[in-house]
Amino acid sequence: MDGPQRRFGVVVVGVGRAGSVRIRDLRSPNASSEFLNLIGFVSRRELGSIEEVKQISLEDALSSQEVEVAFICSESSSHEDYIRWVFRAGGPRLAQSWGLIEMPGEAEILQQGKVLHEEHVELLMEEFAFLKKEVVGKDLLKGSLLFTAGPLEEGRFGFPAFSGISRLTWLVSLFGELSLVSATLEERKEDQYMKMTVCLETENKSPLTWIEEKAPGLKRNRHLSFHFKSGSLENMPNVGINKNIFLKDQKIFVQKLLGQVSEKELAAEKKRILHCLWLAGEIQKHCCSKK
Repeated sequence: MDGPQRRFGVVVVGVGRAGSVRIRDLRSPNASSEFLNLIGFVSRRELGSIEEVKQISLEDALSSQEVEVAFICSESSSHEDYIRWVFRAGGPRLAQSWGLIEMPGEAEILQQGKVLHEEHVELLMEEFAFLKKEVVGKDLLKGSLLFTAGPLEEGRFGFPAFSGISRLTWLVSLFGELSLVSATLEERKEDQYMKMTVCLETENKSPLTWIEEKAPGLKRNRHLSFHFKSGSLENMPNVGINKNIFLKDQKIFVQKLLGQVSEKELAAEKKRILHCLWLAGEIQKHCCSKK
């Protein structure tokens, strides 16, 4: 007879849109949630409870012997601090983060038996699955990816190369490691307008252009154009609704907790994440040096 199933005590930090979805998925009956026990949530606001889940202070969460896992769902600019607090506390030893962060001391922290999982729901989207099938085995000649949306507050979400890093992750995942050719940033703060234009190259010297454009009234949309030796792909067809992508990500996280993800897969993921972080940092340096 099997022994009792291991369940990891969880706290959700931040209860905006992403945090609320996490709480919903943790409370719903599904295969991955069977390994997770939601203890409470942390918020700067005084909320008392959400859907019968109690609010607890960050200090109590960090010192609790029950809490082993922290889902970091706050604004991007706070992730690094929260993850450092979590990993250096006596309580939680595992963290799942929404959004990419930069932690110079990450390797030292993770050697202590901790698990840091970066959420990348953009790689679980139907659109990405379609693109992955479309580009496999094809020789890229040139390509571009333009993302438009309403304005974002840089102080909360970071420099555009970081707040938009999911698009960079798409390009790296589709075409391999990239090198930076040039980067410019156009801003009109009085109009809340921003346009970042990044010129990249694949290892085969094929040019890729990534543009992030934000302004009031701009609809959230992706415009892509990829030209191959065998043909072209212009814009994204309707490939269906993205269903339960946060839940799919939770499943991947649980697989890591249970040691079900190979060292090879973990190493490839870490290499991709660090490459994207490095590229985003280089883009920021290029843009800021021209101001």
